[in-house]
Amino acid sequence: MKKNKSRLDYVEYYAELLRTDNSIFEQHKKFIESQYDASKSLFQNMFGKGKEFKINARKYLRQRGLI
Repeated sequence: MKKNKSRLDYVEYYAELLRTDNSIFEQHKKFIESQYDASKSLFQNMFGKGKEFKINARKYLRQRGLI
């Protein structure tokens, strides 16, 4: 009978891939950096920059009842 793979099995598999093929790490790093840049841009467009960002973000969160 075939055993279903658990999440840990996939983590171990991915870790082994990273050990044998470093290009996967580079791809993953580029992906994470692009997600970070996109999020940063989105929030700057929504709330502004610097002190303006902090004020507008808190105002937004208060309106949503999150703080």
